[in-house]
Amino acid sequence: MTTIPLSRPQLKLVALNQPHTGNFGGVYIADKMCYEQAKAMGLSAYYRAFLSSPKPRAVNKDLVPQKFRESYPVTNLRGDILFSNYKSIFTGGGGKFPPNIPIYSFDGRDVLADPFWPKKSIWHGSNTFGNMAVDRSCESWRVNDISIVGQSSSLSSGSLIGQQTSSCSNELIILCIETIEHV
Repeated sequence: MTTIPLSRPQLKLVALNQPHTGNFGGVYIADKMCYEQAKAMGLSAYYRAFLSSPKPRAVNKDLVPQKFRESYPVTNLRGDILFSNYKSIFTGGGGKFPPNIPIYSFDGRDVLADPFWPKKSIWHGSNTFGNMAVDRSCESWRVNDISIVGQSSSLSSGSLIGQQTSSCSNELIILCIETIEHV
């Protein structure tokens, strides 16, 4: 496991403090939850939900400003490197990360080990290249109907943007990515 000092530039990938169904009020509400939980923990407020949605906001691969996509490693909350850079997540291989690296919530819990998250999967709404997966975003993240699906990925498989579909009634993890817009 490679860890970099938290003082060095990096993009932190952090989970919200609780799981959510596919109806969390839309991507702007998820962005707001990322912002509020980061601020509450004394972190930079520059976090956005790691989600694609039909509109009106960018797809996953575009969340981080282009000038930072290849410059900084993506780490967990403690500085352990998950990806060499943001762009490397979206090469078409599902965003594989080292299985021994934990992903933490804003309040410091390991979402893969903590029973508070019974399903070790995340919502993402993307294809393997980080573009929106058509009709796989729980109707813009506003529906928790059992018959409607959203694109998700099992973190247990070591894949950040694996191509699974989950019923929007499931409570899954929502990740937030630091965008470093303050740099």
